[in-house]
Amino acid sequence: MRRSKLLKLSSVLTAVFAGAVAALTPTAVHASTGCVTGPKLVPSCGVLWGAAAGGFTGGPRDLANKGWERESGRTATIFHTYHKGDELFPTRAEIAMTHDAAHPRVLLTNWKVAYGTTWAAVARGAEDRRIDAFAARAKAYGKRFFLNLNHEPENDVRDRRGSGMQATDFAAMYRHTVQRLRADGVTNVVNVLIYMSNEQWMAKSWWKDLYPGDDVIDWIGLDAYANAEPGYHHDLFGAVLDRGGFYRWATTRHPSKPILIAEWGAYHREHRPVEKSAIYNSVLPALASHPAVKAISYFDTKHDATGDRDISIDSTSRGLAAFRKLAASPLFNVKIG
Repeated sequence: MRRSKLLKLSSVLTAVFAGAVAALTPTAVHASTGCVTGPKLVPSCGVLWGAAAGGFTGGPRDLANKGWERESGRTATIFHTYHKGDELFPTRAEIAMTHDAAHPRVLLTNWKVAYGTTWAAVARGAEDRRIDAFAARAKAYGKRFFLNLNHEPENDVRDRRGSGMQATDFAAMYRHTVQRLRADGVTNVVNVLIYMSNEQWMAKSWWKDLYPGDDVIDWIGLDAYANAEPGYHHDLFGAVLDRGGFYRWATTRHPSKPILIAEWGAYHREHRPVEKSAIYNSVLPALASHPAVKAISYFDTKHDATGDRDISIDSTSRGLAAFRKLAASPLFNVKIG
């Protein structure tokens, strides 16, 4: 009888210990529970997985993404697209990609609402007709989606009075656009502000002036790249998130906001392949130590516009194998709610 009780106690303790280990392991938690996105597309557990493939090629982004999904071994739950000015949104391809029942996806759309004008002009109401037209299309689309206005705004800041493109103008543009969309009855937009992972910008006196306020922002985003070659920005994934103190800033100043890594990737110079496996292998440990990150979306291209960078996942066979192993993690098994 005594031995039976000891065995029972032992089994209970073993189960408790196993549960504690699972609680500390993101993949274990995810594998044992059903992770689903909520009203603001925040996953109840796990991390949303996404991609923007075919950049700077001129080819159809939907076809590039589907090819990337086959190569990586996982559907990109976030389908990342780009628009400016009065371009049609959503396109037929975007509608088809996000209505594919066999491969559920959600849109992350960057829109340069101030294309052809200035942030200050938008804030004054000069582009309200453009915003209203976008609102009508967004409502007709019906599905919930991520919307970012002018990603990586740091590149576009002209820090001189009267330029209409100062950091405070950007914040005013963002507030006005979101408030106008809400006044137009748009309820299916999840607002994201996407910064650049670059120390030079975060050191600027105006950098914090870009933020338009917690009431108009649902997620804080970051575009973050790591150089696989030794030298400038040769980092693993966790260091990329911490670059310039970004993660600490986001989680201490805006602790209620989940973080979306809207573009990330490992790169080397074109036609000079360098092993990227170490960077890909560092992603899961980094996500475990940076729990505010709730979504990551890879930007894949064989060449960028000006920087001589190959950001593709298949530039080496070992790198592709490491990326496929990453993509297979159950941490990313998040369903769209």
